[in-house]
Amino acid sequence: MFDLECHNVVKRFGPLTAVSDVSLNVPSGSFFSILGPSGCGKTTLMRMIAGFETPTSGDIRLKGKSVVTVPPNRRNVKMVFQHLALFPMMNVGENIAYGLRCRGAGRAEIEERVRNVLDRIGLPGVANKQVAQLSGGQRQRIAIARCMVLEPDVLLLDEPLGALDLKLRERMKIELKMLQNQFDTTFLYITHDQSEALVMSDNVAVMNGGRFEQIGTPQDLYHKPASGFVAGFVGDSNRWSGKVASSDGATSKVDLDGGGSVVATFSMPVSAGDAVEVFVRPEAITLKRNTAVETANSLEGTIDGLLFNGANSRVLVRGAAGDLIEVDAPHADGGEPLQPRDKVTLSFAHARTLGFPRGTQS
Repeated sequence: MFDLECHNVVKRFGPLTAVSDVSLNVPSGSFFSILGPSGCGKTTLMRMIAGFETPTSGDIRLKGKSVVTVPPNRRNVKMVFQHLALFPMMNVGENIAYGLRCRGAGRAEIEERVRNVLDRIGLPGVANKQVAQLSGGQRQRIAIARCMVLEPDVLLLDEPLGALDLKLRERMKIELKMLQNQFDTTFLYITHDQSEALVMSDNVAVMNGGRFEQIGTPQDLYHKPASGFVAGFVGDSNRWSGKVASSDGATSKVDLDGGGSVVATFSMPVSAGDAVEVFVRPEAITLKRNTAVETANSLEGTIDGLLFNGANSRVLVRGAAGDLIEVDAPHADGGEPLQPRDKVTLSFAHARTLGFPRGTQS
C-alpha cells in the first residue's frame, strides 16, 4: 500500500521544464526524502503534491486516489515550512488546535487531542505557554504537532531544519526520525542537505535538473551510486578525470588527466578512449609514509594540511598533479604523528574506485 504515488509528473513554466517525467511510490508509514541542489525542482514537486501547483501532465495519488483536480484544503496532506509559521499571538495549545477549530471540532475533543499530541511529541503540559517561551527545537515539534493532530495521510516537510543552528539541527534529525516512528505517518522530506536525508530516511530520491537520478536506501545511494552526479553529491568523494585505456567489462584501467592511472569499477559499459570520472571516498583510502604498496591503485603525494574534527578528522594530501585529496585521518599509519610536507602513498581497492562516463555528474 502506497500513501503517495507520482506517475510521470511533468511541470512546465513556459519554456522551462521544472519537473520532468518524475515517478515515485512512497510506502505507508515510511520516511521518504527528496534530495537535490537548489533549483533542481524538488520544491516544485512538493507544491504539486500539496496542491499549490497543478502538473502539466502526469498523475498524483494519495491512498490510491488521484488528487490532481482536488484543491489543497481538501487533500489530506499537511505541510511544515522552514520558518514554521506558528501564530505568535496564540499560545501553544491554540496553535495546535487551530486546524481542529477550522474543522468545527468540539471543545472537549480539541482539548483531548491537543493533550494527546503534546504527550506524543514529548512536551506534556506546555499548552498554555507562549510560542516565544519555547526553544527552537520545541517550536519545531509544535509545528509538527499542529499538523499531526489533524491525522494527515502524508506530512510534507520543506527543509524544516534550515533555520536552526548546527548543533540543534543535528539533534533534530534524530528527533524527527523518532517522531515519525511515534506517529507511524508517512513523511515526505525535501532537503539539499545530504546528511539529513541519509540519517533520517528509509528511502531517498536524488533529484537533478528536474529528474530523479536514483531512488534507493541511503546505503545504496552511498555505496552503489547509479551516476556520477549521485557519487559526487551524496557523501564526500575525491574525483579525478581521465580516459579509459583498456576495459575487461567489469573493471577498466583509466589514465588520469593529471598523470598516473587507476583501475576502476564501472556499472555501465565503457570503451578505450572514453572520457570518464573516477570517484573514491575518503574512508576508502589508506595512507602510508612512502613505502612500496602492492596494489594497482596507488598515488603519491605530500601532506598539505591536517583538519581536526574529532572522529571525522581528515588529512589533506596534495597529489602529483596538484590536486587536493581528502583521506580520513584514522587510516593514517601509527608511529610518529603525520606532519605537513610529509611524503605519503595513498592506496585504495579497485572495488571502492567507482567510474562513470563523463557528463553523468552534471
